[in-house]
Amino acid sequence: MTGKITLSSVSLIFACGTALFSDGYANNVIGSVNTLLKRIYGTGSDGITTNYSTTLSSVAFAGTVVGMFTFGYLSDKAGRKFGMMSATGIVAVFSGLSSASSGANNSLDGMLAMLIACRFLLGIGIGAEYPCGSVSASEQSEEEGIAKNSQHQWLVLATNTMIDFGFVIGAFVPLVLYWIFGDNHLRAIWRLSLGLGVVPATGVFFWRLRMEEPNRYKRDSMKHVRIPYRLVIKRYWRGLLGISLAWFIYDFITYPFVLYSSTITDTVTGGNSSLSVVFGWSVVINLFYIPGTVIGAFFVDLMGPKATMITGLLAQAVIGFIMSGLYTQLSQHVAAFAVVYGIFLSFGEFGPGNCVGVVAAKSGPTAVRGQYYGVAAATGKIGAFIGTWVFPVMIKDFGGSSSAKGNTGPFWFASGLAILSAIIVYFLVTPLDHDGMKKEDAKFREYLEAHGFDVSRMGLPKTENVSHAEGKEASSAVKDTDSATKV
Repeated sequence: MTGKITLSSVSLIFACGTALFSDGYANNVIGSVNTLLKRIYGTGSDGITTNYSTTLSSVAFAGTVVGMFTFGYLSDKAGRKFGMMSATGIVAVFSGLSSASSGANNSLDGMLAMLIACRFLLGIGIGAEYPCGSVSASEQSEEEGIAKNSQHQWLVLATNTMIDFGFVIGAFVPLVLYWIFGDNHLRAIWRLSLGLGVVPATGVFFWRLRMEEPNRYKRDSMKHVRIPYRLVIKRYWRGLLGISLAWFIYDFITYPFVLYSSTITDTVTGGNSSLSVVFGWSVVINLFYIPGTVIGAFFVDLMGPKATMITGLLAQAVIGFIMSGLYTQLSQHVAAFAVVYGIFLSFGEFGPGNCVGVVAAKSGPTAVRGQYYGVAAATGKIGAFIGTWVFPVMIKDFGGSSSAKGNTGPFWFASGLAILSAIIVYFLVTPLDHDGMKKEDAKFREYLEAHGFDVSRMGLPKTENVSHAEGKEASSAVKDTDSATKV
């Protein structure tokens, strides 16, 4: 697998992972939609209350957690393709319904209730993408046609980089729509912003129609075998704990800062009422995700995911402390604030943003990879959910958004958590090798056999394994499975 890279192999990785663009888009666009709803309907008891606003921002995370747990199991037991097709279908349907939200007699409460419900169900589809799409992408990254020294790189570019592009487009689309429609048609802007989420999901749905299950899943899955959870937990609990905690802290830091970037920039720009100013600076800040994730993708194979993650966390902590200490000076120059804030987010993507998914996808065995990944990712989203509620309270406790402490306090806190996460990764996360999934599957089979488990029924039966498109490759995969059971 040290040979040249083939386009077909890379395209399979992207077909599996690109749908995560919808995650970034859906999670970021709601921040702008929240701002628009407050402008349209006002705030307070007769408008958008604080609870409504925070629920709308965070309810998709609750749905995402449900989707990750549910489809983590289905990814292993029903198949990767089933999970991926279901995920894109759910995202497309509920992105459309979100944009059409309305209440009885045009009531504001009814409209918000429907929007919140649709966002929860949309979150289930987004959550399904992680243990299905990302896991499939990781398995495709170690197939023929992908060079060893770029396995992690292509996985990062197909997953986390796609999420980050979703964040950027999720900030840019409301701005473009505002340029088109202006202040007199804000309702059209927020509905179209949500409705356009249908487009990428539908495109990926058709892209995936002719896909097959990854060869690694065909060889080593437990689709038709009882999974020995006691043995799995005994072998993998330590690594799973470390990855889950690191993901929790990363999402606790990242998502609230993104969701409230408009609020932060609004404060720094002196409460400028122009939406083009607020949305424009939000786009600028989100653009800093791109160099972080792209540059990090070219370091992850060179340094290894674990070392890259620790490097990014420590660098992010340093920038966070700088922002806190120099906030007064930075807040007087909006461009300087945006640049330093963007670098803070960029290092988060360089390290944990890129690497936590790689480590989660490649540390466990194929037989339970969907559930392993799903637990780690769901723990991360729980961190994001908690963060969106804690963040505004934290600002208030530090003195409110109008005070320097109210705006700098969260950065002190986030920087401290980044250092804690680096310590957790150092002690609990195992370094990854290239072709690590193949090696881990072989070790897992040996481990099961040593504990009296019959591994001869692992993998898909021959009738499921052979497809019209695969020909000789499928037959070879079956032979590999047979030989692996004799290890």
